[in-house]
Amino acid sequence: MKTYDLIIIGGGRASNLAKKAGNLGKKVALIEKSSLGGTCANRGCVPSKLLIAYADVIRSIESSQKHFISSEIKEIDIKKIFENNNSFIDSVDDSYKSKLNENVDLYRGIGSFISDKVIKVNDEKLTASKIIIATGTKPLKPPFENAWTSDDIFPLDNIPKSITIVGSGFIACELANVFNALKINTTLIVRSETLLSSEDKQIQEVFKEEFSKYVNIEFNTTIKDAKYQESGFTIELENKDKSTKQHKSQALLYAIGRESNAKDLKLENTSIQVDERGFIKRDEYFQTNAKDVYVVGDATGKYMLQHAAAYEMNHLFKVLYEDEKQALKFKYMPHAVFTHPEIASVGLTQKQAQEQNLDFIASKSIWKASAKAQGMKIDYAFTKFIVDKNTYEILGCHMIGPQSSTMIHQVLTLMHIDNDIRHLKNMLYIHPALSEELLPAAINAIKKIEESNEKN
Repeated sequence: MKTYDLIIIGGGRASNLAKKAGNLGKKVALIEKSSLGGTCANRGCVPSKLLIAYADVIRSIESSQKHFISSEIKEIDIKKIFENNNSFIDSVDDSYKSKLNENVDLYRGIGSFISDKVIKVNDEKLTASKIIIATGTKPLKPPFENAWTSDDIFPLDNIPKSITIVGSGFIACELANVFNALKINTTLIVRSETLLSSEDKQIQEVFKEEFSKYVNIEFNTTIKDAKYQESGFTIELENKDKSTKQHKSQALLYAIGRESNAKDLKLENTSIQVDERGFIKRDEYFQTNAKDVYVVGDATGKYMLQHAAAYEMNHLFKVLYEDEKQALKFKYMPHAVFTHPEIASVGLTQKQAQEQNLDFIASKSIWKASAKAQGMKIDYAFTKFIVDKNTYEILGCHMIGPQSSTMIHQVLTLMHIDNDIRHLKNMLYIHPALSEELLPAAINAIKKIEESNEKN
């Protein structure tokens, strides 16, 4: 049996922790069953956003007429686009591997527990004083043979002429936007009337209206059956009124959620516990029920976002090697949806604030104040604040419009340092930058609070 200071199962964001521990002289075993970099770098955030960049250019050209510019797209070299994307994916593993030092032993295979402190990988047994589980998640398996998940399109060699995507969350919407923009015949199947159900209701409504202008969406619809032949799928769609119709598509992709990878770990051989969904339980210092065995990132099922996992990894490193005594508590967790239109959100939605019986105001402000925004020739973009009426604390902020994922960082900074929306009103803005839109949004929210307090 080989003995290490640290064993890490999962080479996504945790590979950075392995590198840092190795730099301290710790002997580290890093176990990864596929490519280093994890889902984000290989099959998720990064390659999908590289494709979205192409989609954004296409959308911009297609909308040039509203700027009194006549333009046309003569050719979209889809093959070259995906070759470029695939090339990036091919480079990820070597890029991550090159950052590891001589103190880190890389094991390619599935790591599983023999006991709380003994790991088996490729018929070798390893042990360490500290073990980190960072095994992430995987897409839920499609119900039909030959149907894809997001894992199957990164890399993508056989580009379909048509694709049907099942789902209504951010992965389904982002991929539908990309394939549609690339002129691949795209249909999105949604079992309800809602897209992005976790967003604020007003964001949902505007997004649905704008997104539907581009992507063909079958709402209130499920797939009753799907048969695959060499030419593709023959799909039987069923509406909520039980009426059916046939639909053909070369590719069928399911983006209906993700599940834990914990089954691979053979946790039944340990004292480590999982919750009812199969995700690994932990305390506020990331520790599982087994002493000195920690779990971080998506494997916990809590915040399945890359930036959350990276933040947790950094804090766990401090706990293990820098004598950090404070537990990590996420007060605010931001996210973005990189579609057309783009969305960014942090904190509570209006519905959540109501359900918690909070004393708040909700204020929606259309992007009109900035000449930069006016120059974009859009009329749907807005910022919505949910603000505590007594403390002026921002409880939630929701944006829909170009560069929302960038603009919201000004709000995030405020929320993390001194969360009082009056600071947004009093600060100096570059005129006429797009972020200047936050000034009238803050003024409107403060005005609503003052009017409400005067009435009371």
